[in-house]
Amino acid sequence: MSNTDATPTEIRCRTEDPPVGDTRNPRVEIITSREVPLGGPRAMPVRRTLPQRQRSLIGAWCFVDHYGPDDVSVTGGMDVAPHPHTGLQTVSWLFTGEVEHRDSDGVHAMVRPGEMNLMTGGHGICHSEVSTRATTTLHGVQLWVALPDSDREAPREFQHYVPEPTDLGGGTGKVFLGTLAGDTSPVRTFTPLLGVEIVIDAGATLTLDVDSAFEHGILVDTGEVALFDTVLERAALGYVGTGVPRLTLANRTDEPARVLLLGGTPFGEEIVMWWNFVGRSHDEIVAYRDAWQNGSDRFGRVEGYVGDVARLPAPGLPNAQIRPRRNPPTADPNC
Repeated sequence: MSNTDATPTEIRCRTEDPPVGDTRNPRVEIITSREVPLGGPRAMPVRRTLPQRQRSLIGAWCFVDHYGPDDVSVTGGMDVAPHPHTGLQTVSWLFTGEVEHRDSDGVHAMVRPGEMNLMTGGHGICHSEVSTRATTTLHGVQLWVALPDSDREAPREFQHYVPEPTDLGGGTGKVFLGTLAGDTSPVRTFTPLLGVEIVIDAGATLTLDVDSAFEHGILVDTGEVALFDTVLERAALGYVGTGVPRLTLANRTDEPARVLLLGGTPFGEEIVMWWNFVGRSHDEIVAYRDAWQNGSDRFGRVEGYVGDVARLPAPGLPNAQIRPRRNPPTADPNC
């Protein structure tokens, strides 16, 4: 998915290992979303929780867009013309609807509910995303993963995986990346990651054993869910730092609730994000933009896309470079 902000901000991000606090009831940081337009004839809105000034990354997860349920007859649905990426992987996950994906590696695939599509665009790739005519309601998330410096020139790649539901004792999970409750996704990533769709039964409480070396985020899609003692409303993301060996999730409603669990080891590298590029310096971003604007073979070309524009032009660059944006360390809950 493209970042379609007309004036995207150049963001320098770096995580720092937070101190370990009370692992039984750790402090939960609430990250609220901001609404941005995605595109289409009437600009489908999406709710963006990462990156924010408050927090830029969770593990290597550096971008979280949450959208829908959207009536495409009203919003126009999704129609994102070919656009570029560098230094990242995109993860597409739908709850309802269907999206057609085409990329410059020659992949033509459908994104469907419960089926994960992961695209690697290290050295450079471009792709298009269009909701299909059969789609009446579009609802899902689009996620980006920053690649570490050692692998950020990785070649183009596309992976598709359909996880089976895993019983979590009071709910079910679909593990599309990493390992939870004995279920491991075979999908390859370049840093340790966790990605799970979890449905919590009405009124149920789940206790999930997780890797204490990871930091974690819970994005609420439907319902009202408490992460430990902190209540998260719909579209909010609750963050917990490293040193926590288990997560407690309670559905406070009388209907099933759905959340997305994201986790990973703190990224530990400073990155620069602007528009659809992840790099390491302002000068790299300038070079990526110039390459895209000049039709460089770095990104290739998408075949078969039919839309109002053949490719998305890059926005204008900001007038000045900004200082690094680092995640703040999580406060000790005992203080």
